[in-house]
Amino acid sequence: MAAKKASAIKEKYSKTQMLSEISENTGLSRKQVGAVMDELGELVERHIKKRGCGEFTLPGLLKIVTKKKPAQKAKKGVPNPFKPGELMDVPAKPASIQVKVRPLKKLKEFAAS
Repeated sequence: MAAKKASAIKEKYSKTQMLSEISENTGLSRKQVGAVMDELGELVERHIKKRGCGEFTLPGLLKIVTKKKPAQKAKKGVPNPFKPGELMDVPAKPASIQVKVRPLKKLKEFAAS
C-alpha cells in the first residue's frame, strides 16, 4: 500500500474535529472512533497506574514512562542560587511519581519533515 502525502494542518484540532477526520479517513463511524480513543485512554491508564508496569508504548510514535521520585528531607542554610551569598531554607517534598512522554523515531521524523 502506497503512503499518501499528508498535508500540514494549520490550526489545532478539537476532539470533535479529530474524531470526524479519523472517521472520514478510515470509514468507521464517529462513535466507533470515539470508542477506540476511549479504550486507548483506558489502556494507557492500566499500564501507568499504581500497580501497573509503569510503561506504555504507542508503536512508532511515543513512549510513556513513570518514574518514582523518593521523598526529600527539608534542608536549612542552603546557598541561594539566585542571590549569591544569601542562605535559604528548602522545604521537604513528599514522594511522587513523575510521568515522562518521550517521542519515538517516527514522531521525530514527522516534526522534521
